[in-house]
Amino acid sequence: IEEELSTRVKELNNLGKHIESQRLQQRVMNDLLMLRESGRCNGIENYSRYLSGRKEGEAPDTLLSYMKHAGEVASAEVGQESGDWLLIVDESHVTVPQLRAMYHGDRARKERLIHHGFRLPSALDNRPLREDEFWKEISQTVFVSATPSNENVEWA
Repeated sequence: IEEELSTRVKELNNLGKHIESQRLQQRVMNDLLMLRESGRCNGIENYSRYLSGRKEGEAPDTLLSYMKHAGEVASAEVGQESGDWLLIVDESHVTVPQLRAMYHGDRARKERLIHHGFRLPSALDNRPLREDEFWKEISQTVFVSATPSNENVEWA
């Protein structure tokens, strides 16, 4: 975290963004102090890449990670080969586009925070899954919609 902070502070200063640089340094140093003293800080999720040991850009763990693991354990216990489970997507004409929107909306918001010195660039790694990452975790899906989109009809 300190190494990334040092790099980012230099970048901001080189761009003439001295207020942003100072803001970021003060915020991150306070967060690090709180982490050392109490083991927590407000906004701790913005350091999740470091705290979880993930690489830059790597997908975060989500409930889907647990479902996949729990399904594999349950399957092994009953002698099945797969940990498959079924996802039922209700109102899929609305829900599926929200997968794209969650990632892109979160990214746009954090890019503004990073640009103005409120967060380190690693905050981008605390994020919703991208649509491709989401579907990679799913093996079986039933889409339910009274008014299916063209995309829903295509999947059927």
